[in-house]
Amino acid sequence: MTKEERDIQRKRKLKVLRHAEKIGDVGRACRYFGIGRSSFYRWKASFEQNGEAGLINQKPIPKNPANQTPPEIVDKVLYLRSKYHLGSIRIVWYLARDITTSKSPTLV
Repeated sequence: MTKEERDIQRKRKLKVLRHAEKIGDVGRACRYFGIGRSSFYRWKASFEQNGEAGLINQKPIPKNPANQTPPEIVDKVLYLRSKYHLGSIRIVWYLARDITTSKSPTLV
């Protein structure tokens, strides 16, 4: 999304918020602009919290998802793929063997 598109988007949302404030009826303003009330209230909360910068769409995914593959495994997969040209099945076998041997208790 270009800077111009983000600016247009921000101005549209601001226009909706100001129109609703002016007429004093959120339902009518949402119908007039063709948006849902939940979107309106989300925009309003974001505007109250962050000002006009809060009206610009952010990425919908979290920066650190809980189920993200650990970086050391990603590095290992990329290394095996580039160095040995292994396919997905062999990489899975290699990682399964590597993980099970690394988790086994050491005998003293």
